[in-house]
Amino acid sequence: MKKYISKFHYLTQDLPIRSHTEQAQVACEAGVNWLQYRCLTKTDDELIDEINQIAGICDEWGATLILTNHYHLLDKVDAQGVHIEDFDADFIAIRNEIGDDKTLGASATNLNQLLAAQATGVIDYCGYGPFALTDTKPNDLPLLGFEGYRRLERQLITLPVIAVGGIRVADVDLLLKTGVYGIAVSAAVNLAVNPAQAIKEIYRKIY
Repeated sequence: MKKYISKFHYLTQDLPIRSHTEQAQVACEAGVNWLQYRCLTKTDDELIDEINQIAGICDEWGATLILTNHYHLLDKVDAQGVHIEDFDADFIAIRNEIGDDKTLGASATNLNQLLAAQATGVIDYCGYGPFALTDTKPNDLPLLGFEGYRRLERQLITLPVIAVGGIRVADVDLLLKTGVYGIAVSAAVNLAVNPAQAIKEIYRKIY
């Protein structure tokens, strides 16, 4: 089942200055239509409460809500899908559990992982990175840079590929020229002096 995939994925993150719910409110008011709730620090009960709050905001503004990793909560909350960060996850089993109607995203850090995710036949899109250094999800993985996305044009990639990892607002124009389907950002918005303005600037560059 082919699903709508936005070209701009906004991710919430754990911040001392602003809750995930507050981040979602600011983002949706600024025009975000695809919000990925990325919270890996709370219990299921806490997650469910917060996800339901954010789901209400997303419903009010017509935004798609995607959960990071917590697919076991999809039957308890009003979310449209899940993004799995575990490269070794059994995506076919996850798809069977969540059903065909829900969106299923995967992560990849190299071409082999990207092709493997595509080969499962059950993934709707793939986040591919890191583009640059990122503190949101610290790692020592090789950075793809612009050239890493340009190389995809020489491959048989049919999945929508979303560039992710350390992307700044100033990088968006050149990233889109590589042929990548879309971009995902977190800190570029959440740590901006004016998050709503950063979101609007990114949208202007994409659309």
